[in-house]
Amino acid sequence: MIVFNVIAAVLAVAALVYLVYALVKPERF
Repeated sequence: MIVFNVIAAVLAVAALVYLVYALVKPERF
């Protein structure tokens, strides 16, 4: 269970970072 929680947390953080990056630099998308 802990492994799945860690993977879910990493994916959530990565998704948030990607979203913020897309909002900050929209010219790349």
